[in-house]
Amino acid sequence: MALAAVQDADATRYPDAAYTALRAALADFHGVAPGRIVLAGSASEFIFRISAWVARQGGRSVHVPRHAYGDYLHGAQAWGLERVGDQDAADLVWACEPSSPLGQAHGNWPRRLGQVGAPTVVLDCAYAPLRLQGAPSLDTAQRDGVWQLYSPNKALGLTGVRAAYALAPVYAQDAAAQLDALAPSWVVGAHGEAMLQAWTQPATQQWLAQSLVLLRQWKERQLVLLQAQGWECQPSDANFFCARPPAPLDLAALRAAGIKLRDATSFGLSGWYRLGTLAPEAQDALRTALEAQRGDNTHPSVPV
Repeated sequence: MALAAVQDADATRYPDAAYTALRAALADFHGVAPGRIVLAGSASEFIFRISAWVARQGGRSVHVPRHAYGDYLHGAQAWGLERVGDQDAADLVWACEPSSPLGQAHGNWPRRLGQVGAPTVVLDCAYAPLRLQGAPSLDTAQRDGVWQLYSPNKALGLTGVRAAYALAPVYAQDAAAQLDALAPSWVVGAHGEAMLQAWTQPATQQWLAQSLVLLRQWKERQLVLLQAQGWECQPSDANFFCARPPAPLDLAALRAAGIKLRDATSFGLSGWYRLGTLAPEAQDALRTALEAQRGDNTHPSVPV
């Protein structure tokens, strides 16, 4: 449904500059006031914009999880924010849940979460729609005290369509207006607008719910396959996880066989790979390629 909406978008005209209908749809979808919606060209664009806003407010420091998306720190450094280890001493705190690359709960939160004078906390919810198990570590009231950043293109399989939005804390509608003022005109194009509108539709959410059922089955199969190959797999609540092979891999040979693995070294996890859950055909191709590297023609039992 989202893909069809993107394909049918009218790219010959500008969207409504105020995105009135889109803001209303997103606000209704989340059950919040429209003034809490901040539209963004992408999650990365919002990361840089809120880093700029914090710096304009006099902020000087940022706290980033040990293993995290690189743009959190990149955006902070672009605006002169210094990385600090104590999140309670930071002006800007980043969290992601399920986290990337591990797909796990965030863990520790600032002690003054949501209180006056507390750090600006942004919860990256990019993978929340792809949660396969577990539960959020913050309840609804606590989430209302932090910024929540959504990029539905991941859950919709449309990562080439760049559009995102954030929910401002319930007390921060003035800050939301300031962030809107920092955005360029038409920050979301016609195709992104169509994708975000489709995201709010019941039929799209029903499709997603059905997809999660299938992803759980595929993930279980993929874990069994890798563990049978001697891989160590980290726990994850999401549709991806980190795994470490029993011996170094010939990545060039795997790539030649059509297998591309995400090396997690840039996340601070040398020797580990972040694997998305794929269909059984792709899993079997990975198994065949791994066995070819070992010179092993046996096929460990994997449930179908």
